[in-house]
Amino acid sequence: MELKRLQAPLSDEDVLQLKAGDNVLISGVIYAARDAAHKKLVELMDKGEPLPVDLQGQIIYYVGPTPAKPGQPIGSAGPTTSGRMDAYTPRMLEHGMKACIGKGLRNSAVKEALIKYKGVYLAAVGGAGALLSKRIVSSEVVAYPELGAEAIRRMEVKDFPATVINDAYGNDLYEEGARQYRIE
Repeated sequence: MELKRLQAPLSDEDVLQLKAGDNVLISGVIYAARDAAHKKLVELMDKGEPLPVDLQGQIIYYVGPTPAKPGQPIGSAGPTTSGRMDAYTPRMLEHGMKACIGKGLRNSAVKEALIKYKGVYLAAVGGAGALLSKRIVSSEVVAYPELGAEAIRRMEVKDFPATVINDAYGNDLYEEGARQYRIE
């Protein structure tokens, strides 16, 4: 598994160099959003209204951080279960999102949309929220403050670690891993 450095936001070329199993370190601006925010964004898309953030090339981290301690930009910031965003992810990719970070499996519609729109699904280590928060340099709510921890946040990250699970070529690290260790 290769270690690759990514600078957010991403281009198609950035995404197409990634393969399932690659470990990445992300630096730049990413956005935090969970299911409540995704629902609001897709509703705006359905109405043809402008979004509160430009999704072109963006990475969305499925996280609902805890409150920041004094002097820190954010509290614990571990990934949430990605399947809760499956209903919205194809639309987010269609509108320019290039990557999403969470934990757990994705459905076939998401995997197909990753291929169609040249995107990747990345996993962050669940249970490591306190450690992951140390890679977040700044954090500010940019939309839907009424959602509390689920508000959309603009976060600057430095060397944020993740692993490519689903790439733009249809590969799935979870399926490959299961095949590799299956006892016949």
